[in-house]
Amino acid sequence: MFDTAPAVTLTDGMAAVHASIVGNRLPLSLDAELAQAVAGRRVVSPALAWDVSIGQSTLATQHVRANLFYRGLCFSRLPAIGDTLHTVTTVEALRENSRRPGRPATGLAVLRITTSDQDGRAVLDYRRCAMILLSPGAPETGRADDFSRAVDLPDDVDLFASVADWDLGSIGTRERAARNAGDVLRVLGGDVVSNAPELARLTGNVARVHHDAGAGGGTRLVYGGHGIGLAFHHLCQALPEIVTVAGWHQCDHVGPVREGDLLASTVEIESVLPHQGGATALGVRVVTVRRDPDGSESEVLHWRPVVIVA
Repeated sequence: MFDTAPAVTLTDGMAAVHASIVGNRLPLSLDAELAQAVAGRRVVSPALAWDVSIGQSTLATQHVRANLFYRGLCFSRLPAIGDTLHTVTTVEALRENSRRPGRPATGLAVLRITTSDQDGRAVLDYRRCAMILLSPGAPETGRADDFSRAVDLPDDVDLFASVADWDLGSIGTRERAARNAGDVLRVLGGDVVSNAPELARLTGNVARVHHDAGAGGGTRLVYGGHGIGLAFHHLCQALPEIVTVAGWHQCDHVGPVREGDLLASTVEIESVLPHQGGATALGVRVVTVRRDPDGSESEVLHWRPVVIVA
């Protein structure tokens, strides 16, 4: 168990710097008066909350080679400006990878990550899988744990729990497009990956590969939350009626991202779940690609969040 990462108080300055790096088009985190009317507090972008949580969990993964996936991320509460986040990271499973001549030995770790606020209220709960270096000269560990607990959101999860006490009617009526399962939205243009080490430092991410080119094999590897943050920025452009994020089924890093890359995203609506309170939960699939100057594309992220729209 790793529980000594510094707690982090969310501030206006932190939110502004975060938005300047990954973007922010989420109305409720931009409009303080709207947030107060709807949520009773100045909620932050969920992307800032999960980036701080992930950064705090890197106390367990300083020697990471890559982050492979996230599973079952669920918000119990959306934090606000002034809230202080504390994260506990617990190793749930370990599996050594097959060894290859001339390559350092590595293994996989499934981590259960839980984040709470200053009053002990649950904020986030999820699992991530990291590939980590073994110590130089380490003998084979024999670790071959079952990774089956790293599952998607359970079927019985309450997707509206984090907005249960919100007054969504305060958002007001507005014309918006009907959303149906199977709809595909391609976000025009893309966003360049910039200020990668600054984002890692801002969110307390101490994984060496994001700061040290030598540890990254010659070039720094961009923090996975950076790509997810830009994908969320694209998602908010595709679906401007998003109120917040309820959680993620899963998120897979399928290709490396480096500073200077241009990322673009396509959004597909997978499910539509109306709620009696007037909100709707949309299950979406976001595929983010790296677009090269010659026009070729390669996929870097497969992300399946559930968003609340109203």
